Amino acid sequence: MHHHNRPHGSLPARPSRLLAAAAAALGIAVLAGCSASAAPEETGSGGAPGASTSAAGSNTRLAVTTPGGITVLDSDVAGGSLSVAGSVDTEAFTRLNAFGDGKHLLVTTSQGFEVLDTETAAFTGQTFPATAAGHVVRHGDATVLFDDGTGRTTILDRDGLLGDASSSTPRHHDAADPHHGVSIVLADGTLLTTVGNADARSGAVALEPHDDHWHDLAQSDECPSIHGEGTAANEAVVFGCENGALLYSDGAFTKLNAPDAYGRMGNAYTSEHSPLVVGDYKNDPDAEGYLLSQVALIDTAAKTLAVHELPERVRYTYRDVVRGPEGHAYILSTDGSIHVLDAKTGEIVDEFAVVAPWEGPANWQDAHPTIVADGDIAYVTEPAARAVHTVDLASGKVIASVTLDAAPNEIAVALG
Repeated sequence: MHHHNRPHGSLPARPSRLLAAAAAALGIAVLAGCSASAAPEETGSGGAPGASTSAAGSNTRLAVTTPGGITVLDSDVAGGSLSVAGSVDTEAFTRLNAFGDGKHLLVTTSQGFEVLDTETAAFTGQTFPATAAGHVVRHGDATVLFDDGTGRTTILDRDGLLGDASSSTPRHHDAADPHHGVSIVLADGTLLTTVGNADARSGAVALEPHDDHWHDLAQSDECPSIHGEGTAANEAVVFGCENGALLYSDGAFTKLNAPDAYGRMGNAYTSEHSPLVVGDYKNDPDAEGYLLSQVALIDTAAKTLAVHELPERVRYTYRDVVRGPEGHAYILSTDGSIHVLDAKTGEIVDEFAVVAPWEGPANWQDAHPTIVADGDIAYVTEPAARAVHTVDLASGKVIASVTLDAAPNEIAVALG
């Protein structure tokens, strides 16, 4: 999934305002409430999700971060409304990730991955401890967490938070060295996980689970600065490299070379119904700022990678691409429009205005317009207007909007 165009590593942690209570049998720390710390980099792969099944009923729940807080929103697409359902206090800067059960979000803080219930708009008191909470990957029946500070992968049952969480014991894998990494579990139980250390990352390994250990199936060291992941049709998994991408399919790794000596991809925007992957792309290591002007186009079936230059009016960051109707990529550009990109050709086939024009962020964590998708529906933040908008990607119509008390930053939908 998912932020290669900003410095790696976490921000300095802020002191927690709460004390963790005794850990549960599952390895979940129970907190008296929310805690406060800066979280590491972008998590998630930008995949195109299916329909939400929010516990709020037929409505969808989502949440946005603001400085020191999280606001939970209730989206009624059929009724054309988007409203505030509640809010909680947090640390100054946190990250949001869907757990994948249609109800919970994972909030990365200095304590680890804290569980937020979007139905009650409150923390549940459960935390999956981590020294530097990083990527969260949802695929199949599993949600997989990666702790950059220890290199530990935690594999969770998707239904674990809906009932008695202690009834589902998580599986773990410990990397040889801590690093900014990511892991994913395939349908047959194969674990794909990155390889690296605090100084460099080199590639990935595929592991088969046994009773008390993991058995090596395949590995590759051809992916310098490996970052993020995305899963396409037939469980073809793509990782970004600083010189192209690394593909895992049919039990083997294949390196897809970039056309440039330095051609860095770090986020794979995928649809599990399409073999085509769109990646963010940067070919100048000395370029200033976080705006990008090219995309990587990957065909996982043909095992090819090409780079396409976008029109001058289309500039985006790692937070501004989703997949949607017809398998297209939807790019939220600095001109304020969503540009519809054909994932096969790289051509812009449609566009529609959504927010006011905006400038690229000075720092990667600074609030700037962001897009997330839930099937054919997208949610777009507009920090300058302190607003969030519901957009029908099929028609380009803005269905509803809500104004907040503060500028929104991170955003996530409680996907099921």
